[in-house]
Amino acid sequence: MAEFIDLVLLAMLAITALRVIFLKDLFAVVMLFGIYSFLSALIFVNLDAVDVAFTEAAVGTGISTVLMLGTLALTGRKEKSNNQTKWLPLLVVVVTGAALIYGTLDMPPFGHADNPAHQHVAPRYIEESPKEIGLPNMVTSVLASYRAFDTLGETAVVFAAAIGVFSLLGLPREDRQAIESGIKSHIVLRVVAKLVIPLTILFALYVQFHGDYGPGGGFQAGVIAAAALILYALVFGLFKATQVIKPSLLKALAALGVLIYAGTGVASLALGGNFLDYNVLASDPVAGQHIGIILIELGVGITVFAAMLSIFYAFAAQAERKNIQ
Repeated sequence: MAEFIDLVLLAMLAITALRVIFLKDLFAVVMLFGIYSFLSALIFVNLDAVDVAFTEAAVGTGISTVLMLGTLALTGRKEKSNNQTKWLPLLVVVVTGAALIYGTLDMPPFGHADNPAHQHVAPRYIEESPKEIGLPNMVTSVLASYRAFDTLGETAVVFAAAIGVFSLLGLPREDRQAIESGIKSHIVLRVVAKLVIPLTILFALYVQFHGDYGPGGGFQAGVIAAAALILYALVFGLFKATQVIKPSLLKALAALGVLIYAGTGVASLALGGNFLDYNVLASDPVAGQHIGIILIELGVGITVFAAMLSIFYAFAAQAERKNIQ
């Protein structure tokens, strides 16, 4: 039954991708990309990769769709006609696809018990993680402890993306001359938003501090919290949103999250351990692991929240200035 569901989802994924290729309406393309991400999340759930599905649903279906719509507000809805020949791009795609398919021939069978990953890496984490880290969610153990350097790099990349958007587009003004917007005539939508937004923020806090025991963590929590503020901005207006969370505060928060993460590693060095070696943060190594993971997950959540909301602020402010002009 699981294989049948996988085949159905993969078929729907392929149909969505093919439809995207031939569409000229960019708004419809963005909506289909959201559907594509949602189908990918369902595939991950069917493969028991719930943490990955969580991230794909929050980022691919949620935040990415909103940011792409913000981009369309600046660039236009229709794709411009292209008079150049299509044969060369088609040839490049076919050759690249053939090379990728050829490369998969040397890969071990999917899900086979004798695959190298199941003989070396996976058993090491499965057998030693409960004793060394002591967390029920092994994904959190791997990402936040065993691969803490990689996760620090990913957090720095998110921070760098926010800095790039700040440099190119800037952030909205915080004074009373800012542009008023929002959906003032839709009373029902405004009432429902007032009910949904606090629950969304509460769920983000749950995901943030329950990621050690179930699916979730700082990245997903940051995206969910940012989505709550983005909904507030869409319904009640960008100006009111900037009064709740000021752009200047977001700049500080984006840097603060990275500093918390890196600072945890520096604290490990100061206590005589290696960088991001949480064992030295407490007398009991397992307790030290818990403290370190909580701290770095908090740093990830703060940076992701600030970066995602800042990027939305920047796109929304540019779109509103364009509409005024």
